[in-house]
Amino acid sequence: MTLAKLRISATLLVETGLHIGASNAFAAIGATDSPVIKDAVTNLPIIPGSSLKGKIRSLLSKTSYNTNTTKDLGNDSAIISRNFGNSKSKEYKIGRMLFRDAFLINKDDLERRGVRTYTEVKFENTIDRITAEANPRQIERVIRDSEFGFELIYEVNHQSEQEIVEDMQLLRDGLLLLEMDYLGGSGSRGYGKVAFKDLTVDLVFGECDVERIQDLLTKEV
Repeated sequence: MTLAKLRISATLLVETGLHIGASNAFAAIGATDSPVIKDAVTNLPIIPGSSLKGKIRSLLSKTSYNTNTTKDLGNDSAIISRNFGNSKSKEYKIGRMLFRDAFLINKDDLERRGVRTYTEVKFENTIDRITAEANPRQIERVIRDSEFGFELIYEVNHQSEQEIVEDMQLLRDGLLLLEMDYLGGSGSRGYGKVAFKDLTVDLVFGECDVERIQDLLTKEV
């Protein structure tokens, strides 16, 4: 088999407020303490591909897919390394899965429902147990019911052809794990519950059995 590229797409639905932080080193007085990352062109919230890739990899590394769970990513198993990359490996330095940034895709629908801003500010507080001193802070979150365009490119070559089934099962389980966990920060406080809808596979280059891969991915997701 020659080189082929598959585009795996889905709608990522935000079910509870989502916070993926941006730098606020130069925030103005009175600004939100912890803003979310936004697209510099549209000023709309985005979900970085690095956040998706890192979270899914982290979850999978704690499962039976990884025989040696350590802080060092260089020790990850072959199946995780070949899909997510491994800087210490000559063979798997660049992973087969390329995660794109996810952009807001239902802005117009939210506006028809009366939404005027695509983030909310949640006020939180911590209390010092000894002094009873309060430490209020403002956390910006992407509002629930926001939808983002999830996109991943998977590379098929002479080596990965025999491992497609395993790789797709890995991705499917990674998405399921993320749905049962959280994306972004403060998951233990209810933030970051997400779901994947309308998962599709398209062949964008070369030749490959797309229907087979579609069946593998949608079996559980």
